[in-house]
Amino acid sequence: MFRCFFLNKRWMPWSVFGSALIIAVTWYKVQLDVQVNEWFGDFYNIIQTALGNPNTLKQEDIFTTLTVFIEISIIYVVIAAILEFFIRHFIFRWRTAMNDYYMSHWTKVRHVEGAAQRVQEDTMRFAKNMEVIAIGVLHSVMILIAFLPLLWDLSENINELPFIGAVEHGPLYIAILSSVFGTALLALVGIKLPGLEFNNQRAEAALRKELVLGEDNPDRADPMSIKELYGHVTTNYINMYKHYMYFDLTKWSYLQFSAIFPYVMLAPTIVAGVITLGVMKQIIRAFEKVEGSFQLLVYSWALVVELLSIYKRLKAFETEIYQHHTTAEVAVVTE
Repeated sequence: MFRCFFLNKRWMPWSVFGSALIIAVTWYKVQLDVQVNEWFGDFYNIIQTALGNPNTLKQEDIFTTLTVFIEISIIYVVIAAILEFFIRHFIFRWRTAMNDYYMSHWTKVRHVEGAAQRVQEDTMRFAKNMEVIAIGVLHSVMILIAFLPLLWDLSENINELPFIGAVEHGPLYIAILSSVFGTALLALVGIKLPGLEFNNQRAEAALRKELVLGEDNPDRADPMSIKELYGHVTTNYINMYKHYMYFDLTKWSYLQFSAIFPYVMLAPTIVAGVITLGVMKQIIRAFEKVEGSFQLLVYSWALVVELLSIYKRLKAFETEIYQHHTTAEVAVVTE
């Protein structure tokens, strides 16, 4: 899954230089996001001045500030679109590398259950999920590198938290603790989901194989065998839906309540009036960025579960290839 792309000279322009380009452009996107965060501070301070002191500002002052946002946004949109285009090509090359590797060993592993599906569908789904999760992780790491120091500086004057008392740089610690707690909670609640998804894919593969065989062989895919195989699929799905029910209940409860954390955290500061509206907006946005980066697995847990299941299937496939190589090497030594 990894060596055939990242350790293959044929794919080095994509795997090495492509990865470097993705990292560099992602970092530039994050820097644009930091500029937007600074813009929010200036803009909301202007709004606070205008609302608190009527007719002290002109419309042109607001339009001038909005123009800065538009300039940053145009650059961001163009860069983001080009990066997404490149990433899709990058991921497809990765899938192609896996496809070429597995097909070069097809004669050794064609007997493996669901072999055709693993080469075609599993590599496709693995690539698509890696596109979402790997790029999400990279972006989250970049966000943390950029926004953690920013949130530290912005929270310098926030020295009191409700129900806790005096805590220096409280927003930073609350953001980290909140997201780590949520991630750990959902990992615990959803611990059974990868295994259930793996069993579900096996049941689907068995049904699909029987239907494919029935296309050319009238003795296969008879109503009774299909009913039995589809019964296994039904049982797996119902069981999986049951577990997803309490998982989703926990996930959405956590996400809904975490939306008000910044305002609860800033309540003593807001009442004391020691920060401006612009600074408050900057703190809340930086808080959400940091918290959201740590919450990546919370938002992507369903994809993580699916990816782990696909990984187990492809790993079993590669184990078969490795065993054939080992057997062949032993035979050569014996001779």
